[in-house]
Amino acid sequence: MADITLDKIAEYVKICKRCGLSATRTHAVPGEGFPTAKLMCIGEGPGFHEDQQGRPFVGESGHLLDKILAVSGFSRQTNTFIANIVKCRPPSNRDPLPEERQACLPLLLKQIEIVNPTIIVLLGATALKGLIDPEARITRLRGKWMEWQGRMVMPTYHPSALLRNPELKRPVWEDFKLVIDKYRELVDPNHHSDYH
Repeated sequence: MADITLDKIAEYVKICKRCGLSATRTHAVPGEGFPTAKLMCIGEGPGFHEDQQGRPFVGESGHLLDKILAVSGFSRQTNTFIANIVKCRPPSNRDPLPEERQACLPLLLKQIEIVNPTIIVLLGATALKGLIDPEARITRLRGKWMEWQGRMVMPTYHPSALLRNPELKRPVWEDFKLVIDKYRELVDPNHHSDYH
């Protein structure tokens, strides 16, 4: 297992048939970003645009995520890796089923191990349930630091929830301020963001 790389996982994901989602996908979406990022963002699964392009967070919610990251001083190119709980789009963008999440989880765990982030931001309920606890509630846990396998984890709302309900933008921004502060504390004391 020592010779497994992000590229090898991506190659495998593109031909993976571990669950039924492989039958309806256009493209699998392995994830992308800086290969040794200290910040990792994990969403629930690909939507229509991601399925078309084979890249994570490229639709409207992806543009919003990129804006949030940019104001916070982060980007896929320089210091962030972006992945999802499942690598293939669930039909009609439904929530991934537990067995679909379980089929994909070993691949995500291997990506986390290889990238080795210090901080993980979980975007939405599915990411929180899929990685931490199937019974967890995003409304209870968002904005609260958790420790998981020696990493600091911040659950927050998924960008698509912000598009549906703009009132959630403020709490997500408060969460990202905590992420910036923690990044300065644990990774780079000179990390620059536009907010302060």
